[in-house]
Amino acid sequence: MIGMKVLVVDDAPFILKAIRDILEAYSNEVFEAVNGEEALSVFQEVRPDVVLMDILMPKLDGVGATKKIMEIDSQARVIVITAVGKHGLEKECMAAGARDFIVKPFKTRDLLKAINSLGENNR
Repeated sequence: MIGMKVLVVDDAPFILKAIRDILEAYSNEVFEAVNGEEALSVFQEVRPDVVLMDILMPKLDGVGATKKIMEIDSQARVIVITAVGKHGLEKECMAAGARDFIVKPFKTRDLLKAINSLGENNR
């Protein structure tokens, strides 16, 4: 998972910083967006290898943003990372196109494992 472009989408600055620090320690290039609308713009500009998507955000939530990203690129690799434990949410995210689902708070090794499982050449 070294050297990948990763888009982190979350409206909480401390989460963005924590994930950025983890990913940059492994020489990944990290891009950020604070809501779903911004995520779409950054996704089109950067074409990241992996998107880490929060669910509850202003303007456009993570499920809606994931659907729109999949419309742009049906091979996009989106991992949902959320603290929301709503019944059926994981199924809804996977139906939208997410490839994995991680619940906050997460362990660093679980995050890295999820990203690695999608691998740079594993489209």
